[in-house]
Parts: sequence; structure tokens; C-alpha cells
Amino acid sequence: MNLISNETLQPFDFVLFGGTGDLAIRKLIPALYFRHCEGQLPDDGQIISIGRTGYGTSEYRQMLDDKVREHIEDKEFDAQSWQEFLERVHYCSIDVTSVASYAPLAELLKGRDDHVRVFYLSVAPDLFNAVTHGVHASGLITENSRVTLEKPLGRDQATAEQINDNLAAVFKESQIYRIDHYLGKETVQNLLALRFGNALFEPLWRNDRINDVQITIAESLGVEGRGAFYDETGALRDMVQNHLLQLLVIIAMEPPASIDPDAVRDEKIKVLRALKPLVGIDAIENSVRGQYKAGAYSSGPVPGYLDDKDVADESNTETFVALKAEIGSWRWEGVPFYLRTGKRMESKTTEIVINFKKVPHSIFDTADGFNTPNQLIIRLQPQESIRMRIYVKAWGDDIQLQPVYLNLDFNDVFQKRKLIAYERLLLDVIRGNPTLFMRRDEVAAAWAWIDPIRAAWEQYQYPTRGYTAGTWGPSAANALISKDGLRWNED
Repeated sequence: MNLISNETLQPFDFVLFGGTGDLAIRKLIPALYFRHCEGQLPDDGQIISIGRTGYGTSEYRQMLDDKVREHIEDKEFDAQSWQEFLERVHYCSIDVTSVASYAPLAELLKGRDDHVRVFYLSVAPDLFNAVTHGVHASGLITENSRVTLEKPLGRDQATAEQINDNLAAVFKESQIYRIDHYLGKETVQNLLALRFGNALFEPLWRNDRINDVQITIAESLGVEGRGAFYDETGALRDMVQNHLLQLLVIIAMEPPASIDPDAVRDEKIKVLRALKPLVGIDAIENSVRGQYKAGAYSSGPVPGYLDDKDVADESNTETFVALKAEIGSWRWEGVPFYLRTGKRMESKTTEIVINFKKVPHSIFDTADGFNTPNQLIIRLQPQESIRMRIYVKAWGDDIQLQPVYLNLDFNDVFQKRKLIAYERLLLDVIRGNPTLFMRRDEVAAAWAWIDPIRAAWEQYQYPTRGYTAGTWGPSAANALISKDGLRWNED
């Protein structure tokens, strides 16, 4: 498995474009700090943040001291380690669209061509090409260079291919790391261990034993100041094309020949290509679009999506999507995969529910009428766990079954700090391990399945269905799954 070991990395230069942005402050800088505290960053490993703000290095370090501390718990913070970490950090104010502006960066990298050099593009996709051109024209790309890109990688297959063409002009495919932070989560990687490290599940992992699969990524937050970006993107592009499809392929993939990066990714791409297309009226009948309205949580009322100042008054952008997908393969033929994601839902949770088929003939009475089958529930957040729902005899004179859970709580089993996903992924980039990153053909296949859904929505002028903030989405999503006699798992 792709686990973080205690090995120290080789000397590196981590060049972070977007170093003053939200992702850098909340996730990337803390991830590197945690690895510094574990002694994994070599003495000759430096971090160079790039931004438009005219900071000097000392001013930038002070900004990190002010802002990053909010995202590191007190019990995980050590003042001396933090100051030592900041000594690694440098800052360059660069206009990424001007090649001449890269001179200060070139000076910091001078004489370090033998180091691993990571260009991390935590910037808007429309700046990917400018940064790629800038580092190439400045002579900064070496044989030891890698480039990492944050999602979204384009708005559709055509724009994604254009981005990939521009990257391929100056980087080898082996140097390109397309990141999806969900793949760095412990429980996502445990899906591989669960599937391929235990003989117990293999005979059950097929269409004659599994009735349906449900994958939910629910957020309680709204667009939170990202209205302008989100109104041009929507949940289908922002969440389904990457996060949800990545979870689906890991659940559905065939056993790879080895844990070798390309062996794993070869099997993932087969699942994407086996997804049955949702085109035209089929896309309409098997999808639901939603948009949250004003509502309330225990903490108080929250505004609706259209109340955001950066959202168009009559916007039809979806903040919720539910889909019914099917995979055309011997293992999965006839098994529906229900995908659901949304903002301002009842609670923040990410989970995968495997519903097994009911016993052919029940000889027992049950407290719940034996309506719910055996389930395997894999929760990725907020509390990572794996639960198996089985039936046992209830205590008493009568033989009556009741459901109970066999529960594996990762926090109970592993008495250590839970790694944030970016810790593993950033170290994998520096190490040169692409297992958990998307290959070009994988990105193309995901967009090839998503684009016809978007096209059908536009063709049929498919409206968003309103749902109240703090609920589980529009009622149409319940109707989508109830057509098959099922319901969403919301326990």
C-alpha cells in the first residue's frame, strides 16, 4: 500500500503557485509543516511560495504565522518546530503571465538542478498555461521536475484536452500529477486494502450478491464566498467529475496485477470506460439537479444560493446532483450505482453504502420487517469508520431478529494523529509515486461520461429543484431512487 513511512525525502524545491490563496493557507502549508515535525523533510528542502501580493519573505512568513495557525490545533503545534519550518519558506512576488517576472524564482533555484523540483499549481485553471509557459521559457524545468495541478482540470473534455496538450508540450506524462485530494484520505486507500487484502469480500463483490451501491458526498457549507467561481462551475463539474467518480472506480475496479501505479490506474480507467452513457432523455430520467434555498441549522439561519452577491439573480446552476449510473461489465451488470452530492445539506458526511441482496427466503420475524438488507457502510468523514450491518436474535423468549452493527472506528484502532490527505499526496509527488494521481486518459474518460449529461440538461432546459438548506436535498432525489424500491441511507 501507499503508506507514509518515516523515510526522509531527498532534497527538494517545492514551488507553490498560489501561495497566498485559501488552499495554501488551510491545507498545503499545514501539511508540509506536519511532515517537517515528523522529521521527513530534509534539511535541504525549501518551499518557495509564489503570489501577486508584494510581500517580502519576512512579511510572508509573518502572514503565515498569523493565518496558518488558525488551521493547526494547539495540541499539534510546537513553537520551535514552527519557527524552524518557516526558515524553509521563501516568497516571490510574480506576475505569472510575464516571463521576465520569473527572474527572482530562477535565482532561488540557481545551482539546484539536481534537486527534486515540484511546481504546484494552486491557481485558477485559466492560469495553468501561463505558469507552464513561464517556467519553461525561464529554463526552470529539469529532468527532476514535476508539476501538480489542482482541480477542476477544465470545464469539459475539450478544455481538459487543451490543458493537457499544453502540459505535454513541456512536461512528460510521468512528470504530471493531477491531484484529487479524496484519494489521499485514509479510508479511500483502505478501500483498496478492504477489497484486495481480504479474501472474505471477493465472493460477495459482484452482481449476484450486491443489490445496489450508494455514494454520498454531503456538505453543510454553502458556496462561502466562492459564488463567482461556483456559478460558472456547478456541482456536476466540481464534485461528480472527480471526487464521486474516483470513489466509484475504486469500489468497482477489478484486482490489479500489483500495487504498481500504472497497474492500479489501468484498472480504474476500465471502469470509467464501462460506465453506460447517460445521453439525451436517459440523462434526464436518471439525474436530479438541485439548488439550495434559505434555511436553518442549530447554529442559526443561512441564506440561499441566490442570495450570494456573486451569483446571478436567475442562476440555474446546480448545488446538488443525484445520478443513477450503471457499469456494463460481468461483475456489475444490473447493479445500480447511486451518486449524490450537495451543498447546504443536513450534515457533512462522505460515505459509501454497499447494500447486499436479501436472503432468498426468510424464516424469521424481525423487528423492522427485515426490510433492510445486510449493509457495508464505509464512512470517509467526519469520523472514519467501516460498519457491517447484520441480523442477530434479539434477547427474549421469541426468536426475532434485529439489526446490529459490527463497527470499526479508525480513531479507536489507530491511536495516532490522523493524516490530512495532502500530507500523503505532497510527499508522493516529491517521491515520484503517481499511484493516487489521475492519468491523462483517466481525466478524458471521466469528462467523456460527464459531458453528455450536461449537454442533455441544456438541450431539455432541465431546471434545478429547490431544497431547503439543512435538508438532504430535493424530494426528486428520493423519487429517483424510490423508483427502484430503494431509499437513500441517511441513518
